Amino acid sequence: MSLSVRPQRRVLVTKINRSQSFAGVNSSADRPFRSLSPFTPTVSRKTGSRVSRMFSMSHKSPPPKVPQPNRLDEVYEALKKGLTAYLEVHQLELEKLSTQIRESKRNSRLGFLYDLDKQVKSIERFLRRLEFHASKIDELYEAYCIQRRLRDGAHNMVKAYSTGSPGSREARESLAEASKGYKEYTENMCLLENELESQLGEFHIRMKGLAGFARLCAGDQYEIFMKYGRQRWKLRGRIEVNSKQVWDSEEMVFLPLVTEFLSIKVTELKSLANHVVVGNVSCETKDLFAALPQVVAVDINDLGTLKLSLEVTWNPFDKDDQPSAASTVNKASTVNKRFSTYNQSPPDTPSLREQAFYVSVQQAGLLRRHGQW
Repeated sequence: MSLSVRPQRRVLVTKINRSQSFAGVNSSADRPFRSLSPFTPTVSRKTGSRVSRMFSMSHKSPPPKVPQPNRLDEVYEALKKGLTAYLEVHQLELEKLSTQIRESKRNSRLGFLYDLDKQVKSIERFLRRLEFHASKIDELYEAYCIQRRLRDGAHNMVKAYSTGSPGSREARESLAEASKGYKEYTENMCLLENELESQLGEFHIRMKGLAGFARLCAGDQYEIFMKYGRQRWKLRGRIEVNSKQVWDSEEMVFLPLVTEFLSIKVTELKSLANHVVVGNVSCETKDLFAALPQVVAVDINDLGTLKLSLEVTWNPFDKDDQPSAASTVNKASTVNKRFSTYNQSPPDTPSLREQAFYVSVQQAGLLRRHGQW
């Protein structure tokens, strides 16, 4: 799947037809989109590489000073499509498991059915959580729209009082009150915009490699620097023989942002003091809200002879202590394997024969204590 790039000057009012995932704008406004031929670069990783997280909840962007309602509308529509797709995928999985339970109910082991039932309940909990998350986002967006309408009304009042004659003291007081309301509604919009941004989840980005066809040669070294708001990711790699690529980092987690775009800079390291910038592009991210992982390609230079391949997975939740349905199912089935499904009574419960033996021993002890034995 091809990926175009945005120009450095951000234009948010022009509607652009993009590819299905992670699309943007070419470096010139009238340049046609470039298609990417399929390729499968081989990427090797160094020992000990792991997912990088160079930020925490405290590193999120502060509330903006100027709201971006048009941009928020675009992100909200993309987010709703992603959540709907997530619900559909898990609903299909739930129906598949329910059908499997009905077909296997007669001739199957009890433990197998028990594991399937655990998976069904886990997916049902995840679906309820997704629905609650979607309803929360809808409430935030509705509150944002209300504040936007109030702000537009206050703006019209300020404009009307400003263009007219100064008038009486009542007119000046009304102008001051309208200006105060406009400022208050603007601050509320900024706070709601920041709150909605905190509900966008996570982007898990996996480095798959560079593709340059005749552009890449054995021994070449590259540095890739990604900037997404206040979040950074820098990685270095080299091209080895047999088209193998070795990178010092492979995965990164980014928190989605409303008004920011993903900036990618690729530099070729020729020597200690000779670094050549191959390309510096800015990419759209609102099309990454998808239920399934997406493999996307970024045109690094203008000719499209060097491309960056990334695998992006969107997680609608950004808390590590709340795993997805699949990971919950795997953990539950692993724990259940330690115990026998057919052992319905605790091991310390004595049988009737053992209880009679204990009673006789107690009676004998009482008789010995009173000297009657």
